[in-house]
Amino acid sequence: MGFKTFDQVVEYMEHFTNLERKTDRYSTRTYRLDRMQAIMDTLGNPQRSYRTIHVAGSKGKGSTASYIAAGLKAVGFRTGLYMSPHVSDYRERFTLCGSFVPDQDLVDAGNRLASALEGFRFRDSLGESEPTTFELYTAFAFLLFQRLGCQWAVIETGLGGRLDATNILLPEASVITPIELEHCDILGDTISKIAWEKSKIIKQNRPSFSAFQDPEALAVLRAEALSCSSAFSYLGDHVLHLDQHSVTYSDGSSFSLNLAMPGLVQAQNCALAILVLRTLGLFSPSVSLPAMESVALPGRMERIPWKRTLYLDGAHTQNSMGHLLETFRTLHPTGGVCIFGCVSGKNIDAMADEVLGCFDRIVVCRPGTYKRSDPQGIFDLLSSRSRQGQTVVLREDASEALKWVLENTTDDEPVLCCGSFYLAGVVKEALWR
Repeated sequence: MGFKTFDQVVEYMEHFTNLERKTDRYSTRTYRLDRMQAIMDTLGNPQRSYRTIHVAGSKGKGSTASYIAAGLKAVGFRTGLYMSPHVSDYRERFTLCGSFVPDQDLVDAGNRLASALEGFRFRDSLGESEPTTFELYTAFAFLLFQRLGCQWAVIETGLGGRLDATNILLPEASVITPIELEHCDILGDTISKIAWEKSKIIKQNRPSFSAFQDPEALAVLRAEALSCSSAFSYLGDHVLHLDQHSVTYSDGSSFSLNLAMPGLVQAQNCALAILVLRTLGLFSPSVSLPAMESVALPGRMERIPWKRTLYLDGAHTQNSMGHLLETFRTLHPTGGVCIFGCVSGKNIDAMADEVLGCFDRIVVCRPGTYKRSDPQGIFDLLSSRSRQGQTVVLREDASEALKWVLENTTDDEPVLCCGSFYLAGVVKEALWR
């Protein structure tokens, strides 16, 4: 098998079982670490050739991971960054600190992966199984970062933590961003259960860090850290003051923040990243902070050049939606229209209330076909809860949604697309057509 293009590499990985597309009930037969470790043993465990920082959580994983990676690069380390999902290009998942890797390196790593795993089957008491797509994505990232000579890699979990394919790592630090109710059919139906799943990235005698947390989640994380003899640093214990423009830590040090990604949530993500790097002795304010301030990610309050002021954001939980809309209203106190859509399995009820409380015009759109969704059901829900004077329309195709916006808004009205990274991707694709 000889790949000539990265598209062929992606096609190869995608033809395996892709759990990102599924909504089936979780089972240890499908999500498991022993198979992932067998894959990495076959590949020679490339993930052990560089140091890693492991990031889990419900929201803010990608931003926090990116801030950490930017800080590491700024002090001179060649740094890999592995994130998911992508918004519009698979290469977003496997980068050198946010910069795309040359296609030839991607192809060469793909050929190495496919060649080493040709005929691979995992066998145990449960029978025979083959790798999943996400396991291959992760193995590919680990191989690629070795090939590129990375000294550090910042690795974001896909879903959960305990049985996530990335959890074969022995990281220098484990970082957990805010935990919310999400993927309840897989991770559990309470904050405590979800926190327990995510806490399992904490490793014996390795430091761990946490963002601001719900008290239930924090209790679980502290208990896990204690059981692992992990030095646990909670952002709330280290910060005296934090707003979207500055952070002051309990040791008296203070930093101004002029972040490319606006809003208090991003300031919190950056403050956590600074705490991690300072604790590890990897932070130099004069070079680290400017690098972190310049971080901008697809689908995180991403402003897109268009005929209107258009923002794309992947917020897909109640809290993240609330914070997003607060940031949006800080920039645009009145008016505007929302393009909204999300995949099945999310807390659509809660997000619907947030959106209805902020916008008088809402366009419901299908967030692509990568995952199952029900735009008609979302439209019916929003319509049933809308108040007099509100307009809710259904335009499943992203191009039609954008067309409706142009026909029903003025040049100076802002537009926010939110509810799913997949929606951000299809709207961006429609803009390019």
